[in-house]
Amino acid sequence: MKKLLAITLLITGLTISQKSFAHCEIPCGIYGDSLRIEQISEHITTLEKSMNQINELSKAGDKNYNQLVRWVVNKEEHATKIQDIVSQYFLHQRIKPVDPTNVEAYAKYTNQLALLHHLLVFSMKAKQSTDLEVIEKLRTTLDKFAHSYFHGHSH
Repeated sequence: MKKLLAITLLITGLTISQKSFAHCEIPCGIYGDSLRIEQISEHITTLEKSMNQINELSKAGDKNYNQLVRWVVNKEEHATKIQDIVSQYFLHQRIKPVDPTNVEAYAKYTNQLALLHHLLVFSMKAKQSTDLEVIEKLRTTLDKFAHSYFHGHSH
């Protein structure tokens, strides 16, 4: 009986634990900046679809709670994936600290940090609700970040 309980707990732990498939931090020097922006964009679209499905299923008289839970979990996972890319890829590896005396470069650096922070916050907000305004904020912020980032980086 104890063995069965231990196996059940192990499987549950493995199922619930979140995996982060972030880019390596060796550093390997192999980066796919455009790909990461596309991945974030795809996650935002998935968040939007999840929110729409949750809203639609919530209105139904005969609620399908199984499907509701599945869409909520999906929404959580994709918001977390955005946070992982922003943090592990861009903040940890790609956005380099800049000397504050270099006014122009420092302004760009702080702008990019602020935009990435907004992406993290809006991803958190997406987990907390089904407010589609959050989706628009995510898209707008991602566009602003991509414009700032690629103005000086190769794709």
